[in-house]
Amino acid sequence: MRILLVISFLIFSLSSAAQNGKPEDYLSSEFHQSRRDALREKMPENSVAVFFANAVRNRANDVDYVYHQDPDFYYLTGYKEPHAVLVIFSEEQTDAEGNRYDEILYVQEKNPRAEMWTGYRLGIEGAKEELGFETVYNGKDFLDNSIDFAEFETVFHKPFMNDYRDTRDEADLADLIAAFKDQVSEKVIVQNNSENNLELNKQVTTKPKANVDQNSLRTFMGSLREIKTPEEMKLLKKAVRISAMGQVEVMKAMHPGMSETEVQGIHEYVYKKYGSEYEGYPSIVGAGNNGCVLHYVENSKTKLEDDLVLMDLGAEYHGYTADVTRTIPANGKFSPEQKAIYELVYKAQEAGIAAATVGNSPADTHKAGQVIINQGLAELGIIDSPDAKHMYFPHGTSHHIGLDVHDLNTWGSFKPDMVITVEPGIYIPEGSDCDQKWWGIAVRIEDDILITENGPVNLSAEAPRKAEEIEKMMQQPSIFDKLDLPELD
Repeated sequence: MRILLVISFLIFSLSSAAQNGKPEDYLSSEFHQSRRDALREKMPENSVAVFFANAVRNRANDVDYVYHQDPDFYYLTGYKEPHAVLVIFSEEQTDAEGNRYDEILYVQEKNPRAEMWTGYRLGIEGAKEELGFETVYNGKDFLDNSIDFAEFETVFHKPFMNDYRDTRDEADLADLIAAFKDQVSEKVIVQNNSENNLELNKQVTTKPKANVDQNSLRTFMGSLREIKTPEEMKLLKKAVRISAMGQVEVMKAMHPGMSETEVQGIHEYVYKKYGSEYEGYPSIVGAGNNGCVLHYVENSKTKLEDDLVLMDLGAEYHGYTADVTRTIPANGKFSPEQKAIYELVYKAQEAGIAAATVGNSPADTHKAGQVIINQGLAELGIIDSPDAKHMYFPHGTSHHIGLDVHDLNTWGSFKPDMVITVEPGIYIPEGSDCDQKWWGIAVRIEDDILITENGPVNLSAEAPRKAEEIEKMMQQPSIFDKLDLPELD
């Protein structure tokens, strides 16, 4: 009895300690329940939707990356652990004991020894208490073929990723997916009549036992996630503001002797200071010609010198990620050529933001900026005419943000409470077919824009955009000015 009491106390202590001091502004269980209900309304009669948690991804040898939940799974459950399954039914079901339910969450089993190494697990009771689910089982129960998917008119699931590992753990993601595949299809031996090779006479294929749809969930989920609820908006606005503050502090701190990595570090310090758990995507800090690589993440240049520095970074706050870009002169002053390109991109962005209105689409924000960039490049003599084909503006202008930096959506017209980016850019790499004075100049300006009935709202406006405002901010003292670490050999 004493041993049992000690074990119980240890488990309780581990649970309590894990919860102690955590932020209190996560999405509520009511939010996640409302999202499941909203999805259920989109599902046809006699259908079921099956979602799997994200895979644990390996970095190298026996070291894994920090776990990141599948955004759809998190959106619907709030569950942050791997090796889990969510099943949502279009109508209420009844089991053999008469229990009624319309959703089931399968979770990792509690395991004090494993939790000592890799962290607290909610388990069945925790999922009920913290996430608000009524019907919760351990993952092992999903392996027992407890659901007859053949009874449903349609079984929805997303295409499976191919990067999950089969570990030694029972009911890991590999086991859960294998069990599901067995439940919706069966192996069939097909006789091959070819006599060329008797060993190839028998081939194994699969025959569906249920009507599986791997495409519609993306549309269903996109239609939900593209419109941000008030709870989501609160978190997303905080992520954006943290990101803008990072840009401001770097403007104050930057000098030509800094490295790209040091600039990245200041941004990410600000993120941590304000409670951002992660970066929403790999940080991009490109000085000079490095900025011409759209997704440059090496960030290895040791001195910025007098280059323009393109900084595309975003804080992730409780799952929601911002996406803010500023381009600033390392020495605090734009050269005439740098300023000419910067002003052109700024005008293009202003036009793009103005086009971010209800009823328009990403095509409209892109076209608005593209016309200005083409005309401006021609006037500067960088291209022959506004109609000339070129690669100086090679990307689109807008995408949604949210739980993904390129957030799920339906690619339709803008609606109120969508949040998009507007990010035109001009990139003139060394060796371009223009005067060498333009070579190595890269400018992108990106802001996060809330669509409203009354017009666009720039959520990241705290980070200066106008050239003169940037130069003024760069003259301000920085908290990092007095940071003087010793030299290393």
